[in-house]
Amino acid sequence: MKTITTILLSASLLFAGAATPFAAEYTKGTIRKIDTKTGKVTIAHEELKNLDMPAMTMVFVMAEAAMLDTVKEGQTIEFAADRIKGKLTVTEIKQ
Repeated sequence: MKTITTILLSASLLFAGAATPFAAEYTKGTIRKIDTKTGKVTIAHEELKNLDMPAMTMVFVMAEAAMLDTVKEGQTIEFAADRIKGKLTVTEIKQ
């Protein structure tokens, strides 16, 4: 019985660690355009390694509308992006 308890406890700890989120991977970019009506920004960015994309200028959706208030056109930022529901999305901005 003690062996089964030890195995179950070990397995639960192993799976709990697997659910821990990964740290965001930040990329540098410059805000080129802000569209508050659609909640989108155009960013000229460096390589996005997690999305396997080279440096380019492209449009992103902001994960939260309030994020639009934290940036200005021409501003250089560090941001994390991911593909959410098929849309390229800025998930975090370093402040």
